[in-house]
Amino acid sequence: MNKIKKVLLSVLGAGLLACSSHVKIIATDEVVRIDGEQKDLILDSLISIYRDSLKGEMDEIIAFTKIDLTVIRKPSGTLSNWAADALLSEETKNVRLSIPAVAILNTGGLRSSLNKGDLTVGDFYKLMPFDNEVVWVKLPSSALAEIVDYYHSKGGDPISNAIIDDNGLVFSSQVKEVKEFWVITSDYLMNGGDHMNFFKNATEKVLTGRFLRDVFINAAIAQDTLIVNTENRMNF
Repeated sequence: MNKIKKVLLSVLGAGLLACSSHVKIIATDEVVRIDGEQKDLILDSLISIYRDSLKGEMDEIIAFTKIDLTVIRKPSGTLSNWAADALLSEETKNVRLSIPAVAILNTGGLRSSLNKGDLTVGDFYKLMPFDNEVVWVKLPSSALAEIVDYYHSKGGDPISNAIIDDNGLVFSSQVKEVKEFWVITSDYLMNGGDHMNFFKNATEKVLTGRFLRDVFINAAIAQDTLIVNTENRMNF
């Protein structure tokens, strides 16, 4: 038996909930004893409205994919490419860059595939269930060798606007000389997650306040039908 503060919900008929936002809540300091089953019923009644509302939001169809985007595939794959490209495109679409920018993610952070057909908000919560913040990290050119070594050690990971081959990290923009560059990634990776220790070389860090998951959702909505690049970005 547990002691909790007595909370009484008076719902004035099923029709009242359907047409009104008023729910009468009476709280007192009177201590009552209830068993586990009663407690579960009270808690369920408190959250049921929010649960139903959230389910409706999660089931909203926001995009479509013509092919399966598989979660675990190295050295690179459809989901890895899409996620990195989506991050890069959303973050740079309204930005004028004076130095190159790449997007870097980790395969382990992508937790679910995106299956062929309609895609819902819930699908992207499964893909990225963590509240990871998008960050911009400026690195000197000396960090390029460390990034290449990292990708070799991992057997590949998501990257956009660059490939890694026998020449090292090659920017898609084909810049001739790189003194510094931006990496767009998550706060988790910036802080050394998944052993991305090359971020210790950062000369500047910008926190965006945007969740990576929300960026994916915005990119999916903008594309409507996901734009998937199937190229192999790890040529080693």
